[in-house]
Amino acid sequence: MDRSRHQEAPRTPGGTARDPVCGMKVDISAAAGVTEHAGHRYFFCSMHCKERFEADPGRYLDVAGPSRPAASEAQQAGTYTCPMHPEVKQAGPGACPKCGMALEPLVAGGEMEADPELTSMTRRFWVALVLTVPVFVIAMSHVIVGSALYDFLGRTAASWTELALAGLVVVWAGAPIFARGWRSIVNRSLNMFTLIALGTGVAYAYSVVATIAPGIFPASFRDADGHVGVYFEAAAVIITLVLLGQVLELRARRRTSSAIRELLELAPNEARLVNDDGSDRTVPIEQVVPGDRLRVRPGGKVPVDGIIVEGHSAVDESSITGEPVPVEKAAGDPVTGGTVNGTGTFVMEAQRVGADTLLAKIVEMVAAAQRSRAPIQRVADVVASWFVPAVVTGAVVAFIVWAVVGPSPRMAYAIIAAVSVLIIACPCALGLATPLSVMVGTGRGAKAGVLVKDAAVLERMEQVDTLVVDKTGTLTEGTPHVVAVQAADGFDEAEVIRLAAGVERGSEHPLAAAIVEEAERRGVKIPSVTDFESRTGKGIQGRIDGQRVAVGNDALLETLGIDAGSLTESARVQRQKGQTVMYLAVEERVTGLIGVADRIKATTPEAIRRLHDEGIHIVMLTGDTRITAHAVAGELGIDEVQADMLPDRKGEVVKQLQAAGRVVAMAGDGINDAPALAQADIGIAMGTGADVAMESAAVTLVRGDLRGIVRARRLSRATMRNIRQNLFFALFYNAVGVPIAAGALYPVFGILLSPMIAAAAMSFSSVSVIANALRLRRASLD
Repeated sequence: MDRSRHQEAPRTPGGTARDPVCGMKVDISAAAGVTEHAGHRYFFCSMHCKERFEADPGRYLDVAGPSRPAASEAQQAGTYTCPMHPEVKQAGPGACPKCGMALEPLVAGGEMEADPELTSMTRRFWVALVLTVPVFVIAMSHVIVGSALYDFLGRTAASWTELALAGLVVVWAGAPIFARGWRSIVNRSLNMFTLIALGTGVAYAYSVVATIAPGIFPASFRDADGHVGVYFEAAAVIITLVLLGQVLELRARRRTSSAIRELLELAPNEARLVNDDGSDRTVPIEQVVPGDRLRVRPGGKVPVDGIIVEGHSAVDESSITGEPVPVEKAAGDPVTGGTVNGTGTFVMEAQRVGADTLLAKIVEMVAAAQRSRAPIQRVADVVASWFVPAVVTGAVVAFIVWAVVGPSPRMAYAIIAAVSVLIIACPCALGLATPLSVMVGTGRGAKAGVLVKDAAVLERMEQVDTLVVDKTGTLTEGTPHVVAVQAADGFDEAEVIRLAAGVERGSEHPLAAAIVEEAERRGVKIPSVTDFESRTGKGIQGRIDGQRVAVGNDALLETLGIDAGSLTESARVQRQKGQTVMYLAVEERVTGLIGVADRIKATTPEAIRRLHDEGIHIVMLTGDTRITAHAVAGELGIDEVQADMLPDRKGEVVKQLQAAGRVVAMAGDGINDAPALAQADIGIAMGTGADVAMESAAVTLVRGDLRGIVRARRLSRATMRNIRQNLFFALFYNAVGVPIAAGALYPVFGILLSPMIAAAAMSFSSVSVIANALRLRRASLD
């Protein structure tokens, strides 16, 4: 990867480059230092930067060209892990030493790249199938064609033909299965491959001996004609079916990572870099650094996170937030990498690139959650730890019982029963039940804008009965807006806004910004002001068109000796609604008032209603005043309100609720919410809030919309229901299958399960669990 395009390709005719150490732009002709490394020239703003680069070039080359979101460190290193045992990690593909399953990339690639394990298993399956068919036809010819081929070939020739063909199937096609079975014994971690290797190994070895030296077997092994039965077809068919099961399983498992692949594919490969002379050119996304100006054309993808500096457009953010309606963007508005531009063109300044982008963080969060373990997994782990030894014991018991009391030929029946028990038992299905549901569930949540930190969150979320919410930025938009304007006699609203905005434009207070924004929204021309003066905690004043104009609270009017007159009652009513009221005074007369409030998000009322429908008790904690807090709570129908809260006090309230036996989720978006988010059973951060809140939370709602909590609850229920179904299928399957394989139906119905049928059932049990987990991809969360 070329990480040096700033040095090798000057951005302007005059020649500028970027210092790989500090990131500053450097005039090549005036560079303080220059050095060559790996065939490239690098320019520096100071000799200090040059010395640091020469001491460790690799460190700064990585910094100079941040990796794209699709290339996490784990992926670059080619780290593979086991879906059943996420603690198992190794460089490159292979088999898990604990369960024998094929390992998969720790982070899925952006494209459906070739899977060497799937390719190998597919090739072995087809070879095994071609060789197994004649073995099966020879062995079952008396059923298939009505007259045994043994009569034509002769029993000896037929047995040797089966031995040779089945030998290729067992020894070559089944080599990975036996290798994994052997490793499971060496590592003392018995698994499904232990059982398969034992079963097929016994069947094939017994048949080989019976073909080579049939005379050594006593009468208990012989049929009515005195022949010793062979089971080459059983061994070959079992291996073939197991390989088919592996192929189907590997294909299905690849689909569980589709959510991550879809997210990775959102990241564009290139960006249009704007040069200092206004021209632009295409560069690889890996070479974009913070501060670069990038042009986004109509229909193009936003390359990285940043802010618009020129132009405007409507951006489709549904890929990140799930919100289908495009969002209007203009200069000063943030844009997110991976979203899609509409019909306009704009220039943006890159702010977060590579692993720092929102898309990259989402990918990492989803990948980490998919590899985590839910507490319910402990059930499967305990069962699985005893399962294989129990199955081997069951096979031995079945063999002994059939050998002692079975019909003639007793020993032949005993071998069939023992092999069937070993083959039909599949701990793989049991082990896959939880992790695959978690993988698919977390991916489904990510597509709906709900990011979960780990699998335990999915299990706990459905148990939440109390939701604690912050007000500002969670229930409300987080920024003040003008919500009421009232003019005194002789004035109109437009004049009130015009004069107020004229004075407030000189202030940096959020309330001033709200008034200026309202004037711009109304298309009011804002006048210039002179003699501007700010009075801390009271308001501001100045002169417009020769008149003294003041905007402020009651304290300012008192200082100026002005009476609010008839507007006093209106101000009281507005304050009861939770608004901050500011008076406008011209000369010695109050001419109007402006009510400013943090507006409730349009989606909040619906979210509160749906949460109440879920039976959740809602508590609002806010540092705002009691009047404002109760006004907002009354409008939304919130169950409990506590105002004037300090950050540490929020955490104490969460503890009190937990002590009362409640399962508490806390939703917030600010730095002050981080302690309470960490204390809650489930911390829920608004994706539009502070990074520290997101880091403290177990769930992040990308849209910053409380309806996401309802989606998270439904995702939790759907995932846990799916896990329980999988565990039931796996346990029920084995509880029924093993006794049948041992011959429990023979005394009543005369049915003894063939090892081939047992193999088919075993192979498809895992596939059925995977198929059930994949249903979560279509789960409805709205």
